[in-house]
Amino acid sequence: MKNITWDSYQIFLLVARQGGLTGAALASGLSPATVGRRVLDLEQAMGHQLFLRSQTGYRLTPDGQGLFEQVQAMESAARKVDGWREQAQGSSVVRLMAGTWGTWLICENIQAIRSDRDSFRLDMSVSERRATLTHREHDIGIRAVAPDEPNLTRRSAGEVAYAAYRQRNAPDGSSLSWLAVSEEDAISPYLRWPHENAGSSIAVIVSRPRSLLDLARGGAGQAILPCFVGDLDPGLERGGDEVKSLRHPQWIVTNSEDRHRRDIRTVSERLFRLLKSHADLIAGKRPSRTV
Repeated sequence: MKNITWDSYQIFLLVARQGGLTGAALASGLSPATVGRRVLDLEQAMGHQLFLRSQTGYRLTPDGQGLFEQVQAMESAARKVDGWREQAQGSSVVRLMAGTWGTWLICENIQAIRSDRDSFRLDMSVSERRATLTHREHDIGIRAVAPDEPNLTRRSAGEVAYAAYRQRNAPDGSSLSWLAVSEEDAISPYLRWPHENAGSSIAVIVSRPRSLLDLARGGAGQAILPCFVGDLDPGLERGGDEVKSLRHPQWIVTNSEDRHRRDIRTVSERLFRLLKSHADLIAGKRPSRTV
C-alpha cells in the first residue's frame, strides 16, 4: 500500500471535525477542491469509503469513524512529543479555547494571563462549541458543562449570569426589538433564547455573538449578554432582571496527563485567579458606579 503522509491524516481530521470541505479549507488554507481531492486520495489509499457525502456536509462512515479514533490517538501522541520537545528547547505553546465572552474577558486582561516575561506562546481559539481536550486538540478550556471524560481534570470557576441589555437612556420604544445570532449559529442556550422567546420581535440577525454587543451599544435593540459584559459597559443598561434560566456553572478543564506541565499549569492558575477576581460580576452582581 502506498505510504500515507501525516498531512493527509490531518486533512482527514479537519474534514471530520468541520463536517465538510469548506470549514476544512478555511482551517487548512487550501481550496475546497484540493481538500476534496486529498480526501479521495486517502480513501483510495485506504481502500475504504471514509465519508458519506450529502448537500449538508460530510459524515463519517463506520470505517471513517474507526480511522478517526485511531488518527486522534496519533495526533495526541504527536502533540505530547511536540510539547516535550518545546519544553526542552525552553519555549512552548499553550492552546486555550473559550467562548466569545470568555475570550473577550481574557483579552481585556491579557497581562494577567501572559506577560513579556513568559517564554511560552499563547494560542487562543474562540468557539461556542465545547472545548475538546481528550486528544489534546487544546490544552486548557473554559466549559459551561462539567466534563465527563475520564482523562480530563476540572476546576470550578463560579457561575455565569445573563440578562437583556440595551443602549443606556435609549428613547422610549427604540429598545423593544431584539438582536440575535442566526439559528444555525445559536449553539448556546443564551443564543437560542431570542429565537425561543422573542420570535417576530427580532430586528437584526448576525452570525457572530460579538456583534450583539456592538449592536446593542449602537441602539439597534436589546440583546442577551453575560452580565459581566453588559454591566461593565457604560453605554449599556439592563432591560430587565437576570434571566435565571440561563445561569450556569463554568469550569476550567485540562488534560489529566498535561495539567502538571509547567506552562499549562501557569496559564490555568492565572486563568482561575482572573475568573475568581471577577466572580461577583460574572455571577450577575452589578458593579457600583461613581456618579
